[in-house]
Amino acid sequence: MRVRQGATLTDLAEKINANPAALVTVLFHLGEMATATQSLDEDTFALLGAELGYTVQIVSPEDEDRELLESFDIDLEPDEDDANLVPRPPVVTVMGHVDHGKTKLLDAIRSTDVVAAEAGGITQSIGAYQVRVNLNDEERPITFIDTPGHEAFTAMRARGAEVTDIAILVVAADDGVMPQTVEALNHAQAANVPIVVAVNKIDKEGANPDKIRGQLTEYGLVPEEYGGETMFVDISARQRLHIDELLEAVLLTADAALDLRANPETEARGVTIEAKLDKGRGAVSTILVERGTLRVGDPIVAGSAYGRVRAMFNEHGENLTEAGPARPALVLGLTNVPSAGDSFIVAPDDRTARQIADKREAAERAAMLAKRRKRVSLENLTDVLKEGKVDTLNLILKGDSSGAVEALEDSLLKIDVGEEVALRVIHRGVGAITQNDVNLATVDSAVIIGFNVRPAERVSEIADREGVDMKFYSVIYNAIEDVEAAMKGMLKPVYEEVELGTAEIRQIFRSSKFGSIAGSIVRSGIIKRGAKARLVRGGVVVNGELSIETLRREKDDVTEVREGYECGINLGHKDIAEGDVIETWEMREKPRD
Repeated sequence: MRVRQGATLTDLAEKINANPAALVTVLFHLGEMATATQSLDEDTFALLGAELGYTVQIVSPEDEDRELLESFDIDLEPDEDDANLVPRPPVVTVMGHVDHGKTKLLDAIRSTDVVAAEAGGITQSIGAYQVRVNLNDEERPITFIDTPGHEAFTAMRARGAEVTDIAILVVAADDGVMPQTVEALNHAQAANVPIVVAVNKIDKEGANPDKIRGQLTEYGLVPEEYGGETMFVDISARQRLHIDELLEAVLLTADAALDLRANPETEARGVTIEAKLDKGRGAVSTILVERGTLRVGDPIVAGSAYGRVRAMFNEHGENLTEAGPARPALVLGLTNVPSAGDSFIVAPDDRTARQIADKREAAERAAMLAKRRKRVSLENLTDVLKEGKVDTLNLILKGDSSGAVEALEDSLLKIDVGEEVALRVIHRGVGAITQNDVNLATVDSAVIIGFNVRPAERVSEIADREGVDMKFYSVIYNAIEDVEAAMKGMLKPVYEEVELGTAEIRQIFRSSKFGSIAGSIVRSGIIKRGAKARLVRGGVVVNGELSIETLRREKDDVTEVREGYECGINLGHKDIAEGDVIETWEMREKPRD
């Protein structure tokens, strides 16, 4: 029996012609409580299936999607006739360590300036563009995807590598191989993507390109001049040196290692590289056509978004009427914002497009509910109720693009400050912060985090009135630091004992009014009236639960006595002897590291 992810008891009942209420009863006897319309997880279905004599299989999201498309007669992988295949440009991603010159290189390649406008120096939305290169008197295009090359964006970068044919690994000649260089290299190798190494900053003092070649040989990238297969090109992105040679190396590697051909005559298929909500134009998606040709007016589905292609633009903002294989384009006309990495297809008509999108959205929602559902069974009912003890920080994330929101969520969920505090993202979305977000935050007492977005009009007032905390960031790392600090603040304070001062008893006076008075000299720190004290004799604590009840100097009552002065101390304790040491201390809150 195959059921989709996030299916309910009603779905299963339909498949086996049973009454959903009967299945609820069976589950109850098995010690699981669920309603007929609640999304269940795999373990619960396995348990129920075993009881009823079925083997229940959860269909993976990919298979489910394939089955959905097949039900609309859309074949994802039609057999291609070799005669129809035409060479297509290679798709290239630039990767490397932060500050090694990735953006400068992309600039040099397309001679525009994206660096200055970036907050914190991280490329924050994936763009894609095409450049043309002359090789053997033939003009050939290359498509570049500029994936952000920073650790916080690993999720986006892993997706960026799926559409990539060739990776350019940028390494600074004066800095050498760094942790992110290795991470980028592993990404590319895991995706079986050939690598061309760009040794950057050769114009700087202390640049040593040969050292880089030696270092990368350890990671399996052996330069051609050492008898290997990897092309290394020494460049300077700032001075625009040898950029042409790098692009030629990309084309030569593509010709040698890859068979880059696609059929431009079929229905278009491809990937959403980035998507955002634009104030005037609605949902704007950067797409990369993988095969076929996308034309203005085509009905398309990308993830759970659908629509007709109203207009297409290239990277220079010029209108396109069609986009062929490996051509990036900005598409207008989708009803909502797809996620970065969603594949898109051309549907036969608008109605089919909407049905596919609706079904995908329903499946996504059900799968999410199944994940969110805490399994309540008769055995662990008490534990779940006790979970009120766990402090949870609820967050609502809003960003200017789906890739950034996803990267932010990934980074935040990695924060770990121990068992006592949990982090939960209750909603994520693209676009301005709306009244709905504030309402949700009010109900779940959540904090709203805006990444490169602001609240819509009058939303700030409502948030103030409801006492909802909104935070705005333009650099991911600041957001991570603040959330981490907030979570540490939610932890119960930890106190530590701090020594205030010690005094040595020199002489003992007996008083009918006060009992035993210890004539003492303060050896270190300060002795304060009312402070907690312990009496130590020969290094052993005689009594640890005392306090300085009265403190006198000469004939006067005082609040504190400093080091080197004599004083009379009354501890309210009879058993004191000359030579005893009085230690005073207090409990202070300890800052968490």
